[in-house]
Amino acid sequence: MSAARLILASASAARRAMLEAAGVAHESIPAKIDERALEARLGSAPPAAIALALAEAKAAAISAAHAGALVLGSDSLVLCKGRRFDKPQSRAEAAQHLRFFAGRVMELHFAAALVKDGVCTWRQASLARLHVRPLSEAFIEDYLAREWPAIGQTVGAFRIEGPGVQLFEAIEGDHFTVLGMPLIAVLEALRGEGVLIA
Repeated sequence: MSAARLILASASAARRAMLEAAGVAHESIPAKIDERALEARLGSAPPAAIALALAEAKAAAISAAHAGALVLGSDSLVLCKGRRFDKPQSRAEAAQHLRFFAGRVMELHFAAALVKDGVCTWRQASLARLHVRPLSEAFIEDYLAREWPAIGQTVGAFRIEGPGVQLFEAIEGDHFTVLGMPLIAVLEALRGEGVLIA
């Protein structure tokens, strides 16, 4: 029996690298959806519900054009002191985000969903709490000099697999979730779908 074709509905290098390291054959096709419009429709829904809706919408968008393929969608949201943060649009905005995060706890809400032929067959949300240490202006400037513009593609303005790990004094939660995908849960779901050998 041949395994189902798996498409990752993302251009995330970290998510692709996790699947590759785990030995999961896949292709990457970034989804193009209006995330802000979907978030507006969801209103004051909990962060996990918003992340799940976005992950499923991304997977569904790719699934519509690829019959028979299993599509993995994902999304992550960052909250800090009750305030929602999106990807920084400029280096100056990234610096503002980092100043706000400094000395506070950042909540990283992550969601993943599997869609096949327009039907969501699996979805899961996870949460990590990242304790940001106090950050000096000198550190922020040095950090951005090294990491911008790469971190412009990340919520939270960090890549935990790179210098971004220096932002934190403690992390609560699954390591893979912080990297960008709850990999253990995703692998179990892929075994259930016949993409991986059980």
